[in-house]
Amino acid sequence: MILLTSVSALGMNLFLPSLPGMAEFFDAPYEVIQLSVAGYLGVNALLQIIIGPLSDQFGRRRVMLGATAIFVVATIGCLFSTNVWVFLTFRMIQAAIVAGLVLPRAAIRDLYTQDESASMMGYVTMGMSLAPMLAPALGGVLDQAFGWHASFVVYLLVGIGAFALTYYDMGETAAAATSNFRGQLKAYPELLTSPRFWGYAATAAFSSGAFFAYLGGAPYVGSEVFQLSPSVLGIYFGAPAVGYFVGNFITARFSVRMGTNRMVLYGSVVSAIGLGTACLLSLADLESPAVFFGFMTFVGLGNGLVIPNATAGMLSVRPHLAGTASGLGGAIMIGGGAALSVLAGILLAGQSSALPLTALMTFSSILAVAAILFVLRREARLRARG
Repeated sequence: MILLTSVSALGMNLFLPSLPGMAEFFDAPYEVIQLSVAGYLGVNALLQIIIGPLSDQFGRRRVMLGATAIFVVATIGCLFSTNVWVFLTFRMIQAAIVAGLVLPRAAIRDLYTQDESASMMGYVTMGMSLAPMLAPALGGVLDQAFGWHASFVVYLLVGIGAFALTYYDMGETAAAATSNFRGQLKAYPELLTSPRFWGYAATAAFSSGAFFAYLGGAPYVGSEVFQLSPSVLGIYFGAPAVGYFVGNFITARFSVRMGTNRMVLYGSVVSAIGLGTACLLSLADLESPAVFFGFMTFVGLGNGLVIPNATAGMLSVRPHLAGTASGLGGAIMIGGGAALSVLAGILLAGQSSALPLTALMTFSSILAVAAILFVLRREARLRARG
């Protein structure tokens, strides 16, 4: 499960330090090559709507095998592309690996209670967080030494490894389906009419949205605002993953004791405070690579507390629809992230400051606080009704 979630995380950020060089290679504007991030996230969101019900119907294992096989084939297509639109087409197909984010969460919820599953997700994502922590630095070094293709060679190797491990080691955790795929899709209204599901989904979407805005805007900030080389940018870029590792460790240790809702609230507040401080420093003209990327650790810390716990909450609203809830919740989360990633690129175009990005991220984090407060109020009302 750690490997599968890690491959999905690598798919988002290993090649990010290469974006300026890829724009030059394909002779394409930066905003076009940036679609390899925003468009990829958008396709991720759409696929999750399908992957969840598919896994409830056909099982977690079979869907995971199919997704990793598609990822491997698409990666080969990316490696041999010489036209930017051909590359972007295969890049969108690579998004099939999002199953590695959806299905391990559903498999854990198949086996554990809400608070226990949050703890287990914390351990899995704590291990997975090493990937985004190390990937940008690795991607920067690979780009400087061998060019952008090297990152996609790594994608190919880890994709093959993920397929092999899934085939030989992943057991089936989903209960036998009691309806067909169309019936699984018809279960969506049962989730969509649940205020608590929406509250958890919105919290996860706005919290992770700050990170996805970072993915879309930080390469520009590093290369254009701070004039960093790809290798140095890669080292700085992994800053949020340090906080994410710590946040997931805290989740793994304390979610059962403290409860998922309190952990989500604390994580949302931590992220909002850290990003708000970064905004104030930008307004005071105290920007530097160390300041900007240093405060991004608060984004990772907040996400490490929010996402495993909010996901456990989403999957526990209707436990018999864990796969569907994981897919739909993930689609909402990553769809919102894709929109914020595009918006970050638009806001930063031609700017000489990181302030538009930090302001967008701060606003997203504040909305996450509001969403979890809605969940807490809703649960208080349900308890009062008895």
